[in-house]
Amino acid sequence: MSDFKTEVAARIDANKANKGLKAAASNFLDVSIQAQYSYNFSWLGRPIIQYPQDMVAMQELIWAIRPDLIIETGIAHGGSLILSASMLAMLDVCDAIEKGEVISPAISKRKVLGLDIDIRTHNRAAIEAHPMSSRIQMIEGSSIAPDVVSQVADISSSYKKVMVCLDSNHTHEHVLEELKAYAPLVTKDSYCVVFDTIVEDLPAGMYPDRPWGPGDNPKTAVWEYLKSNKDFEIDLDMEHKLLITVAPNGFLKKIA
Repeated sequence: MSDFKTEVAARIDANKANKGLKAAASNFLDVSIQAQYSYNFSWLGRPIIQYPQDMVAMQELIWAIRPDLIIETGIAHGGSLILSASMLAMLDVCDAIEKGEVISPAISKRKVLGLDIDIRTHNRAAIEAHPMSSRIQMIEGSSIAPDVVSQVADISSSYKKVMVCLDSNHTHEHVLEELKAYAPLVTKDSYCVVFDTIVEDLPAGMYPDRPWGPGDNPKTAVWEYLKSNKDFEIDLDMEHKLLITVAPNGFLKKIA
C-alpha cells in the first residue's frame, strides 16, 4: 500500500503539468455541463446531481475522516444524503467488526443533516421511505436563516467529527453566508466541500435563468472567505487528482 500511495501521489503531481490532460478535462466539463451530464446518475435508487468523480471524492473523504455528522445544504432528490448515509452505515459496520461487537445500525449515532429551503413533498416521502432514512434528519428553511443556523449549531454540538457540504443557492452572497455559518462547525482535519465553484470557470451566460455566473458564484465566495480565515486551506491535490470536478478550489480542509 505504501508503494501504491507513492505512485498515486506521483501521478497526481504529474497531472499539474499535463496541459493536454487538463485541457481535455476542461473541454469535457464545458460540453458535459451543457448536456446536463450530472443529472443522469443515482445512488441506491435516488437521483444524485453530481459527477461520478465527485461521488468518488466524497467516498474517499468520508472514509478517511470517519465523521459522525455530515451537514449538507441543498437536498433536491436526496441522492447526496443517501450517499453520505450509506457511507456512515459502512463505517458503523466496520467499527463493529473491528471491535468484535454485534452490528446494530439502529443505535448508530452517526447522522446526515440535510437543509433545503423547499423540500418537495414527493422527495421527502421517498427519502423517508429509503432504508437509509434512520440516519437522515432534514430541516426545511433557508440555510442562512438565523433560526436554521441556530438549530444546526445546537445539533452539531453533540458530535465529535463534523463535515460540511455546501450545494444550495450558488450566488456569492449566499455561499459566503453559508461559509460563515457552517465552516466553523467543521472539526480539525475534516472538510468543508463547496460544490459548483466551476461556475467561475464557465462561459458567461451558461446559466441564463440563474442569478449566478462568473464573478458571482461559490468560488468567489470561497476566495473571499479565505481572505480572513486561515483555519482552512484549499486541497489542490484533490482537484488535480479528479481533473473532472464541479468543485475546483472547493475542497477546503480545516487545518487549525
